[in-house]
Amino acid sequence: MNQPDHAASRTHVDERTARRVAEEARESEWRLPSFGRQLFLGDFRLDLVHPHPRPDAEDRRKGDEFLARLREFCSTRVDPLLIEREARIPDEVIEGLRELGAFGMKIPERYGGLGLSQYHYGRALMVIGSCSPAIGALVSAHQSIGVPQPVKLFGTDAQKDAWLPVSARSVTAFLLTEPDVGSDPARLRSTAVPDGDEYVLNGVKLWTTNGVIADLVVVMARVPKTEGHRGGISAFVVDMRSPGITVENRNTFMGLRGIENGVTRFHDVRVPAANLVGAEGAGLRVALTTLNTGRLSLPAMCAAAGKWATGIARGWTAERVQWGRPVGEHEAIAKKVSFIAATAYALEAMNDLSGCLADDERNDIRIEAALAKLWASEMACRISDELVQLRGGRGYETAESLAARGERGVPVEQVFRDLRINRIFEGSTEIMHLLIAREAVDAHLSVAGDIIDPDATTGDKARAAARAGNFYARWLPTLVTGPGRRPGAYGQFGPLARHLRYVERASRKLARSTFYAAARWQGGLERRQGFLGRMVDIGAELYAMSAVCVRAHADAHPEGDPVGEGAAVPGGSAIRLADVFCRQSRVRVEELFDGLWRNTDAEDGRLAREVLNGDFTWLEEGVIDPSVPGPWIASADPGPSRRKDVHRFVG
Repeated sequence: MNQPDHAASRTHVDERTARRVAEEARESEWRLPSFGRQLFLGDFRLDLVHPHPRPDAEDRRKGDEFLARLREFCSTRVDPLLIEREARIPDEVIEGLRELGAFGMKIPERYGGLGLSQYHYGRALMVIGSCSPAIGALVSAHQSIGVPQPVKLFGTDAQKDAWLPVSARSVTAFLLTEPDVGSDPARLRSTAVPDGDEYVLNGVKLWTTNGVIADLVVVMARVPKTEGHRGGISAFVVDMRSPGITVENRNTFMGLRGIENGVTRFHDVRVPAANLVGAEGAGLRVALTTLNTGRLSLPAMCAAAGKWATGIARGWTAERVQWGRPVGEHEAIAKKVSFIAATAYALEAMNDLSGCLADDERNDIRIEAALAKLWASEMACRISDELVQLRGGRGYETAESLAARGERGVPVEQVFRDLRINRIFEGSTEIMHLLIAREAVDAHLSVAGDIIDPDATTGDKARAAARAGNFYARWLPTLVTGPGRRPGAYGQFGPLARHLRYVERASRKLARSTFYAAARWQGGLERRQGFLGRMVDIGAELYAMSAVCVRAHADAHPEGDPVGEGAAVPGGSAIRLADVFCRQSRVRVEELFDGLWRNTDAEDGRLAREVLNGDFTWLEEGVIDPSVPGPWIASADPGPSRRKDVHRFVG
């Protein structure tokens, strides 16, 4: 069954349709409590994260035993410099990971997996990511968003029996993005046309991480609405050995040089109807639900980078002497070292807390996971940038070049490049701002949405106004005062109590600010992306401060085993790190609050429109665009080279 070329049949999707598709895909109900949701509502529910949740004894035993084997493997059988140099993960490394069980870390033991908790899975990604971020991407793309997770969550018993044992020893991938479709799924053009007890799949998928070497993939495609088929974007498990599948290109990037990422084309690929995961039209919900925990793979690798950067910063700034003192003792450098160390502790704290919340299954963590992904990816990039600056020229030089001239090959510039993708992977920073903001204002929309809905009737608007009046009459008084105004509140946290009181006050202030914005802009609030982004960033900082205080308290008062993987943390030093981090975070929060109402958003929007209209094309003149091919002329005689030969002597 031949299908028309999708590039030739592009259809325009209006804004309202795009929003409807996205809205139908999100989980609209809150069946479980959420620390993050309440934080945005001005209700600081410390009881939801304190005492710090912990893995049970059996989970801890299994997890720690695997982590020990994994560390041994990564430190003795993986050459990260070889992966960076050849831009490829060796087959023997992939086979070793398979033998170790690394592809089945989160798959239940009954299906041949290891059955590890999300907490220990995150810890494992920290080990792998610190050794080779490319291997970290391989494992996380397979296990966090590839076949295992959606099948675990939405698969039938028969599908679990068929695919989870295979996934425990194979590489899988998740295919959603298309050449012209990124964060707007309403424009998805890949199709899966019903044909008897099969679907015929056609389309092109871009940036298919693991798709170059995967055995199984999850593919999102649109099923046409016909008699007997509700249609809509749907999820299918596809065997990559199926006829009609072509991997057309292996993409290369500025970082993650060993990543197996490509362009995959499906031409009349026949997929059994039994391979449909969930119902027809439920594909985006499958994807978004999978990402609720799948996003936590990125904070884990960001936390690993933070811990590594702390060690490099400490060693270098202690031994490097300028003007008679170690550079780390000069204030300008000391501020960078302090930021790296304090933020590294916060990255680990947020990652561990989010993982433990996912494991206890008593909380809805969609906001917490999204906040962790957003905040960790941004802060890890800041850490890597500061580390490059600390190392100076050596931070810009490659590890291979450093080693070639006899210095320690510290891959600072590689880490800088590798981390950059995390601000784009699995939801860019800008999309995460919008996604989290939508969840944060859900309470407002649930009672007042019809007031601003252009399709709502006059009666609907009147009833919504009455509901909103009752809701705000009850809710707004709770935002006036709270425990954050009482000097003795949260006293069990000692010197960190004042920071938790600040979080409680800031949570109420954030909720008031959101209410003022909703009242001022009403339906136009969704277009105030600058405001929404700052609002979300405040919530992310407050979540980070909460995680840090709870973690430091657990480290300082380890009732039983410490939260970390067996290594005791001196309580005083944990409190010290947490205190400095919270002080730094509070400065950022105050700047964000100020930016809610004092900013250049309107002027930026006007200037951007003028740029798009071509008003400033004169600004682009006087340079050469290297992306435009030129009439290259090859000289028959290039003449003598001015470059001196470099001789290497061995022995």
